[in-house]
Amino acid sequence: MEKIKKMPIGIEHFETIRKEGFYYVDKTGLITDLLNNWSKVNLFTRPRRFGKSLNMNMLKTFFEYGCDSGIFDGLNISRETALCEKYMGRFPVISITLKDIEAREFQEARTMLCSTIGNEAMRFPFLSDSSQLSNNEKRQYQNLARISSQAFVGEIISDAAIKGSLLTLSRLLKKHFGQQVIILIDEYDVPLSKAQQSGYYDEMTDLIRGLLSQVLKTNDNVYFAVLTGCLRIAKESIFTGLNNFSVFSITDVRYNEYFGFLDQDVRSMLDYYGLTDKYDLMKEWYDGYRFGNADVYCPWDVINYVNLLRFEPEALPRAFWINTSGNDIIRRFLRMAGPRTRRELERLVEGESISKKICQELTYKDLYKNIDNLWSVLFTTGYLTQRGESDGDVYTLAIPNREIRQIFISQILEWFQTEARKDTPKLDAFCEAFTRGDAAMIEQYLGDYLQKTISIRDTSVRKEKKENFYHGILLGLLSHREDWDIDSNAESGDGFSDILVETEDGQTGIVIEVKYPDSQNLETGCEKALRQIEDLGYESRLRQDGMTTILKYGIACWKKGCMVRMG
Repeated sequence: MEKIKKMPIGIEHFETIRKEGFYYVDKTGLITDLLNNWSKVNLFTRPRRFGKSLNMNMLKTFFEYGCDSGIFDGLNISRETALCEKYMGRFPVISITLKDIEAREFQEARTMLCSTIGNEAMRFPFLSDSSQLSNNEKRQYQNLARISSQAFVGEIISDAAIKGSLLTLSRLLKKHFGQQVIILIDEYDVPLSKAQQSGYYDEMTDLIRGLLSQVLKTNDNVYFAVLTGCLRIAKESIFTGLNNFSVFSITDVRYNEYFGFLDQDVRSMLDYYGLTDKYDLMKEWYDGYRFGNADVYCPWDVINYVNLLRFEPEALPRAFWINTSGNDIIRRFLRMAGPRTRRELERLVEGESISKKICQELTYKDLYKNIDNLWSVLFTTGYLTQRGESDGDVYTLAIPNREIRQIFISQILEWFQTEARKDTPKLDAFCEAFTRGDAAMIEQYLGDYLQKTISIRDTSVRKEKKENFYHGILLGLLSHREDWDIDSNAESGDGFSDILVETEDGQTGIVIEVKYPDSQNLETGCEKALRQIEDLGYESRLRQDGMTTILKYGIACWKKGCMVRMG
């Protein structure tokens, strides 16, 4: 009986996946299409966690000298016998990833870049005594291999040496093997993103531009090159003078099926693990991306959820993607958003779509100059996706799926709480109104807060989920009182109360139940909330803790309106 394959969580090494019994979704068709249609320099831009690094390692494994052809047995590329005979294991390959080059200061980032280049050079120690190289060329190689250690011990390495390093390595490999080199550069734009955030963008741009230009522009030692990144950086910023350059972005039909999982990929995986009953949940949470004319799932989410289900069959979907980034782009977007943009965001979260002009060629300096650029970044980084056909550079945008919607909602709540805390006297008055039993004042303040936030009216979710949003707003506002003991969804009586509060005097307890009525009948919502408090005995927990005064509030919210009633 065949052993069930493991899920490749966080494994980007193709050979490990194939040899160590991990499940692999076959993307080797990328090799076929690349060989049949390649340009001299090929850039693939996709959001994070869509398989860029694994595909790059697959290319390295296929092309590099010493390839074990058995690794590709049974995969799509193995049926292309002529291509395998001509290209498999026939090239020297320079393969680097820049995704870990992030630092607060330029010199540290520069040192990390030197380390990356030096470590790659050290993969070819045979160049030190190659009979095909002159003594001077052997010394050049030795200097390249030492670049990493030199940087860390403080020896001065010139910018010129860094910029020319990959060009030199490609020339030495070409001369040793008598065969042109394949260049693979993964996540080329990460150092630029980090540099912009930390204030050394110009210095890093100059360094990366020089490095890429020298190795990719009119370099006869290179057979072809493949780069990946998240954003398509303006050509004049990084790729100056590269006329042999093709970009395949998320709007391009070519290669659209090779980054991310197609529906048939997900169905096959669920069938293999006996999880076909989870298909609808998987689709609702992790599908919805549109690359070219292909509908795509986020592979990181799919493999994580399948892995979770293998051990917890009843586990609900989770937002796995949110844990792989700080989601800074949404925070910046919310800070910059005016009333019109907030209304557009409300429509998106509600499940609607909007039309926006998208610029796919920006520099990192331009990203946060205006809100229009931020729409473009949200689109290219996977927070928004395309619906239908574009009209030139105008695209119909929507939130892809339940997971990304949840990310937006959580960031909206965080932004709202930050904004609310800027007015401490108002927050104090709002909280004190609860202890005084002043329902009218609570309603007035809460209504004002709701008018200023981004409401969540997602028509695709259950009523309880909508109630959770308003519950979160209230919880965030009340948490301003650090001297209060506040419990959310606490077990009390015969159920779980939305919010229980024990104030600092040790005598007063507050019970809050939030409802989102089926219609705009807020009065009915409040009555239902108060009845639930009584019927399920939510106050019992507070009385057990010694609270002698219990204040009960039923709060109903609908869009940006609210009503507060006391029991």
